[in-house]
Amino acid sequence: MSASTSTIGIVTDSACDLPQAVADELGIEIVPLTIRIGNEEFVDRVDLTPAEFWSRCATAPQLPETAAPSPGQFEEAYRTLAARGASGVVVVSLSGALSATMQSAQLAARSLAAELPVTVVDSRNCTLGLGMIAADCARLARTGASLDDVAARAIDLAARTRVWGALDTLDNLKKGGRIGGARALLASALAIKPIIEVRDGKVEQGGKQRTRSKALAFLVDKLASYGTVSNLAVLHADCSDVDQFIDMLRPHHSGDIVVGDIGPVVGSHAGRGTIGIAFQEG
Repeated sequence: MSASTSTIGIVTDSACDLPQAVADELGIEIVPLTIRIGNEEFVDRVDLTPAEFWSRCATAPQLPETAAPSPGQFEEAYRTLAARGASGVVVVSLSGALSATMQSAQLAARSLAAELPVTVVDSRNCTLGLGMIAADCARLARTGASLDDVAARAIDLAARTRVWGALDTLDNLKKGGRIGGARALLASALAIKPIIEVRDGKVEQGGKQRTRSKALAFLVDKLASYGTVSNLAVLHADCSDVDQFIDMLRPHHSGDIVVGDIGPVVGSHAGRGTIGIAFQEG
C-alpha cells in the first residue's frame, strides 16, 4: 500500500456472500461464521464451499446451525489490516437483528480502542446486500477518504440497500420452525414460490408467486420499479437458471452485475434454489 492511498481498512463477515475475487481485489477482510451440520463444525468459506454445503444439506435431517464469530476473530482481522498499514477500520456487519455477529465486532473494537480506531456499522442487511455495501466502502476508502467519511457512506448505503429473493422451497423454513407445518405443506401443495424482502434489518414476506417463472418475472419488475439503481448484484443458491435471470435483468440495468453464491449462513434458512437481487436505490 503506497503512502498516497487510503489507510482505512474494510472488514465484513461471511454472510456477505461476496465472490472471493472481489474481496481480494478490494482488500476486504471477511470474518467467517461457523456452520454446524449434525455433529460437525465448519468454518464458512474456509472448510466449506457453497457446493459442498448444499450436497451435505441434501442428506442432513436437521437444518444446519450458524454461530457468530468470536470477538477474537474480529480482533485478528483488525490486526491484519493494521499490519498492512491501515490507520483505521470500518466494519460493515450482518444485520444486528439477525445475528450476534455485530456484537462480537463491537467487543473487538473496544478491546483495540487504544491502538486502532474501529467503527462498526450495522448494514441492516445480509447476503449481497451486505456485500455490496462493503465493496462500495472499500472503493471509497481507496480514494483516500477518512474513517468518518467511509463510515458515513456505509450508513447511507445501509438505508438505501434493497434485497429481494424468491425461494424455491419452503422446506428449510419449515425445518427451522419459521413457518407453521400445515402452512408449509399447503403452500408446497399449491407450488407457491414465496418472495422475501430484507426490511429494516429483518427478513420479511414480500409476496408469493405461483411458479418459478412468475417469481423471476416479479423480481425483474421489482427492480424496474425502483428506476435507476446502483451496485446491482444477483445472489443464488445453486441455481441452474441464473444466466437466464441475468439476461432478464439486463434491459433494466446498464452497469455491471456482480453474481455471488448464497453461502451457508443465509442458505441455511433460505434453502437451495433461492435466487434474488441486491441493489441500492436513489
